Amino acid sequence: MSQQPTRFLSLDIFRGITVCFMIIVNSAGWGANPYAPLEHAAWFGFTPTDLVFPSFLFAVGNALSFSKQKYTSQASFLLKVFKRTLLIFLLGYLMYWFPFVHTTAEGAWAINPLGKTRILGVLQRIALCYCIGALLVHYLSVKWLWIVSGVLLLGYWGTLYLFGDAGEELSMLYNAGTKLDVLMLGSDHLYRQGGGPVAFDPEGILSTLPAVVNVIAGYLAGIFIQQKGKTFETIARLLMAASLLLFTAWFWDLFFPIGKKLWTSSFVLLTVGLDLAILALLIYAVEMKHWTKGKNFFLVFGQNTLFIYLLSEILFVTFTLIDVHPKVSFYQWVNQVLYQKLFPGPFGSMLFAVSFMLLCWLAGYWLHRKKIHIKI
Repeated sequence: MSQQPTRFLSLDIFRGITVCFMIIVNSAGWGANPYAPLEHAAWFGFTPTDLVFPSFLFAVGNALSFSKQKYTSQASFLLKVFKRTLLIFLLGYLMYWFPFVHTTAEGAWAINPLGKTRILGVLQRIALCYCIGALLVHYLSVKWLWIVSGVLLLGYWGTLYLFGDAGEELSMLYNAGTKLDVLMLGSDHLYRQGGGPVAFDPEGILSTLPAVVNVIAGYLAGIFIQQKGKTFETIARLLMAASLLLFTAWFWDLFFPIGKKLWTSSFVLLTVGLDLAILALLIYAVEMKHWTKGKNFFLVFGQNTLFIYLLSEILFVTFTLIDVHPKVSFYQWVNQVLYQKLFPGPFGSMLFAVSFMLLCWLAGYWLHRKKIHIKI
């Protein structure tokens, strides 16, 4: 029997930190704009918030480096991957359909139309990137993973410039990705900021392809760490790789700007570089210096990652649907009478987000105490 690869605590903490901040940036309080670092860049550019989602995909790749094993048959492997992909995708789709019903102007209940429900989204991108990433790392060698990553990044760059409208190749409405989404899915199934008229999906079909590279990078980092172990050489090589990727990303930014909403290739290199640097620091602090302060807090998030994230999204939507007063939701009310009253401005918005994150953590902590691990 083959020996299972040794788990690295730093990788589990990395995943927990990612989920923790993913919840915070997704649940800003009502009544004030969040601090600028807690908002996504408007189009091109980069903020700390923009690092959260690609770090989640990087963590998915890390997990693949530990779960890769021999299956009794290719059929069992494919069944596992496609079943998990379908389940995560379906959960994401149902989350956008939630709460499934609404009240009409006449006060009657009606089912939310599937014809206007967003098809793609965060969980859906996680599902697709996991599926493609799992198939690639299972069937391809490390050498070919590097080649495929290069093809995806360069091919995406070329596709945007070849098939977008002239002079508008990187615009919101006239880039190749938006045109493909409208063609394949229809504008009614795309994301609309604040329910407005502009249909653009930041988790669209075409931009999912470069996002797969974040998963591949997480996998390659995971197997490298397992091979080299907890050494200064490991940390040094991770930091050198991070520096090279960051330099390349900033250079590429001159020709293909860094931007999360288009998930540009330069954005991929930047986020992978930052993730490698963070991971190197965690290995040094946790594995070599045995730093344990706050360890269990983040491990709670790391043990039931997708469940806690899904819970946070459903709970947040529920807060906005429960009316305390006419046209005043519980979400608005609790910010109005507590957070914005005691701490007006961005600080109150951030405190609400942190409080909401801690509420989700308590649910995860209960599962942790009961030793319940919900695997999706």
